[in-house]
Amino acid sequence: MDFGVLVRVGLLFARPGMLIMSAPVFGGHFAPTHVRIGLAFLVTIILMPVVDVPNVVSITALGLVLARELAIGLAFSLSLRALIAGAELGGHLTGSQLMLSYGSTIDPQGGVRSTVIATLYGNLTLLTFFAVNGHHALLRGLINSYLALPIGMGQVDESLVRGVMQLLGVVFIFGLRLAAPIIVVMMIVELGTALISRAAPAISVQVIGAPIRIIVGLLAVSAVVPLVPGLATRFITVASDIALQVARAFR
Repeated sequence: MDFGVLVRVGLLFARPGMLIMSAPVFGGHFAPTHVRIGLAFLVTIILMPVVDVPNVVSITALGLVLARELAIGLAFSLSLRALIAGAELGGHLTGSQLMLSYGSTIDPQGGVRSTVIATLYGNLTLLTFFAVNGHHALLRGLINSYLALPIGMGQVDESLVRGVMQLLGVVFIFGLRLAAPIIVVMMIVELGTALISRAAPAISVQVIGAPIRIIVGLLAVSAVVPLVPGLATRFITVASDIALQVARAFR
C-alpha cells in the first residue's frame, strides 16, 4: 500500500477525530473507544471527496501539519466542553449550598465525582444542545473549516490567548448565573434562621436549619431547572462564536 495515501488519510482523520474524541456530544469518555474511532473514520470517508489534502514531504512538516489539525479539532470541541463545564460548575455551587457535596456520584460523562445537581445541569445543557441542532451546526462548521483553514502549514495568531480566556469566562459566567438564584435564596434562609435563633435562643438552629435549608433549596432548584434550557441556548451561540475565533487563530 502506498505510504503517501496513509499519510493523507491520517491528516484528514486528525481534525474530525480530535473533535469526536473530545466533544461530549459524540459520546464523551463513557462511549467505547472503537465506536468513537469508527464514527471519526465515517466522517473522514465523507470528507475525502471534497477536501484536498496536500502532499507532505518531510517528517517535520508532517508533525507540524498534524499538530495544527489536532489543535483545530480541539478548538471546535472546546465550545461544548465550556458549556458543560459551566453547567457543572453551577451545579457544584448549588450542591454545596444545599449540603449535597457528600452525596456525590461518579459522572459517566467525565469519569469524576459529581453532585446530582451538577449532573442534572450538565445533562440538561447537553439535551438543549441536541434540541437546537447544535450537533448539526458543529459538523457543518467542521466541514466549512476546511475552506477557511485548509490542511497545511500555518501559524498561531495572538487571538488564541484572548479566545481561550473568553471561553473560560463563559464557564464562570454560565455557572454563576445558574447558581446565583440558589445562593441568594440560601442567604435569605441563613438570615431567617439567624433571626429565629436570636428571637428564640432555646431553639437549636443546627437542628432546624439543615431541614429548612434542604427543603427551601430543593424548591428553588425546581424553579431554576425550567430556566436552564433558555440560558444554555444563549450561551451555546456565544461559545460557538468564541470557538470559531479560537480555531481561526491557527490560520
